[in-house]
Amino acid sequence: SDAAHATTLRVFLHTWQPGHAPANGIFVAGHKLMKRFAFFVTFVVLAAMAHAEVDFRRLEALALERYGEPAVETVKQWRALLETSLGAPDADKLRLANTFFNERVRFLDDEVVWGERDYWATPLEVMGRRQGDCEDFSVAKYATLLLLDVPLEKLRLVYVKAAFGGPTSRVTRAHMVVAYYPDPKSPPLILDNLITEILPATQRPDLAPVFSFNSEGLWVGQAARPADTQPGERLSRWRRVLQRMQDEGLR
Repeated sequence: SDAAHATTLRVFLHTWQPGHAPANGIFVAGHKLMKRFAFFVTFVVLAAMAHAEVDFRRLEALALERYGEPAVETVKQWRALLETSLGAPDADKLRLANTFFNERVRFLDDEVVWGERDYWATPLEVMGRRQGDCEDFSVAKYATLLLLDVPLEKLRLVYVKAAFGGPTSRVTRAHMVVAYYPDPKSPPLILDNLITEILPATQRPDLAPVFSFNSEGLWVGQAARPADTQPGERLSRWRRVLQRMQDEGLR
């Protein structure tokens, strides 16, 4: 919808705490923010899903057509999770969403799975292939939590520098996780495909946050006003991602 396309994004730089921006302003080097801007359209999709309905009949039919019976079974398991956990405490929803995808999906780079350098998979595609990279894990978990009515303001998608080989390692890689904020003053809980346990960010010294975003607006550095309140228009060429999810039954 036009409202979904106009959904705005808020970005927080170099901090786990929502609403705080560091003195050193815009992060550009290393991860190259603009090269990752394609992800924002996926977030627009997820923000629109906050009040979505799922056409499970269509999802299951597409799963069978594209991927076969094992994919149908995975979609049915996901449906059962959504239907039986809607009234559960947030802590249980986090655990269930994290475990569901960590146990079923194998980490592989986009070039291996999709033959593309940077492909944004829908939850159905992730469940169908049972393969994906960190963004695919995060998008699927995030979508699941939104469909479980976890408040949007408590969720962030966070790009981090992940240290491989321990927190003191100099070997780092761009990585994505889901962050859940119990309240504005608490460190977030981190849902990650690298480990199964959900830990507060204060217990993840291997992760250095680069930026995170939600659906309130796009802020850069210490600007008092949003840098962009119409990112959907800037990302019109990527609207096919939203269309693909809608076509698959997430309406």
